[in-house]
Amino acid sequence: MFILDLIWLKINAMKLAATVKYGGKTMQVSVRDNNVDQALRALKKKLQREGVYREMKLKQHFEKPSEKKARQAKEGLSRQRKLARKKAEKEG
Repeated sequence: MFILDLIWLKINAMKLAATVKYGGKTMQVSVRDNNVDQALRALKKKLQREGVYREMKLKQHFEKPSEKKARQAKEGLSRQRKLARKKAEKEG
């Protein structure tokens, strides 16, 4: 589910909310009708969108600066290609 040493999960019974603190970021999801499963699903979706899982995966092992630079260049190139593909698709 979560890597507990990187994420601190707190479900507050008074507020009925789930809060995750990761690094300097905080995300909160409200629990409705005591449905904690639905709140956790929403929280996982938010974490996925924010890229927390990806960041945790990258920080599991040390990444050399040269590897980091190469990865960032590759990601930038794929972003540019994706934007160009979308632009060409939009223009027709």
